[in-house]
Amino acid sequence: MDLIHVWLCLVGLVVILYVILDGFSLGVGLLFLFTQNEDERDALMNSIAPVWDANQTWIVFGGGALFASFPLIYTVLFSALYIPLLTFLFGLIFRGVAFEFRAASGRKSAWNIAFFGGSLIATVSQGIVLGAYLSGIQTDHSLFSGGTFDWLNGFSVMTGIALVAGYCLLGSTYLILKTTGDVQQRAFRQAFWSAVAVALFMVVVSIWTPVHDPSFVTRWMSEPRVYVVWVFPVMGLIAMTILFIHLKKQSETIPFISSLFVFLSAYAGLQAAIYPYAILPSVTLYDAAAQTETLKFTLWGVFIVLPVVLAYIIHGYWVFRGKVAAGSLYH
Repeated sequence: MDLIHVWLCLVGLVVILYVILDGFSLGVGLLFLFTQNEDERDALMNSIAPVWDANQTWIVFGGGALFASFPLIYTVLFSALYIPLLTFLFGLIFRGVAFEFRAASGRKSAWNIAFFGGSLIATVSQGIVLGAYLSGIQTDHSLFSGGTFDWLNGFSVMTGIALVAGYCLLGSTYLILKTTGDVQQRAFRQAFWSAVAVALFMVVVSIWTPVHDPSFVTRWMSEPRVYVVWVFPVMGLIAMTILFIHLKKQSETIPFISSLFVFLSAYAGLQAAIYPYAILPSVTLYDAAAQTETLKFTLWGVFIVLPVVLAYIIHGYWVFRGKVAAGSLYH
């Protein structure tokens, strides 16, 4: 495996770790207002309080890795998607401020709305970025040559709404793991309806994507890709079936694991469908990659930092494992 593919795997790993880890945290924020009282909202906060800021480490790590390994992607995407990316960051900042101020406030209602609003803005913006990326970005001599609002179209809006359903699924199955009583029972219902919405959006995306960009069909059906790309939808269908079965059984662990596999299958299927392009429809990974010397040098830093970050996050989840009680205080 050459350096470009090593970096592709590393950047892909960082992206999916962020999507999954901060995804359930954002999902909890999206479900925040669907509670009965402040004790239940405290329980939701407690479920993510020890880990939510560490989860966002992957944004910084991913941005640095992308800039070091594929600077052309970094340059073009931030030029083409400046507005939704900046909106996404503002949503995260707004959400973080609401999280901290709510903990110290005697009147929490305004901060509750702010926490939900920041989570919603960040999620929809992420989904719009994904949809705009899949829609293709106009480039000319490796520079963005499109318009300011090229990112805004029906497909990108649909992916923004779809990601809300996906993060609600992650958040609700996470709450099943972390809570008890009324909060957990509500999370089972929320997980079921979120899974129904995700399943519908998976069908819509599967149909709309090749209609939106017919070149996807050509790539999907080309050999040897055709023997691989269909594995991931099948994996997603199996994961979704297991999810519904264990939600009905009211299992606590399997629904969350199943929802993770739903996301993993969708992400892997997307990567398999667009490879070897870094920016659709014309810029390949080889066009976008940094010089070999840069890839070699920065790889040493990743091999040192990545295990440390992973160990820290795994340790944090291990220390704060177990259930969270409604009404307990968080710090």
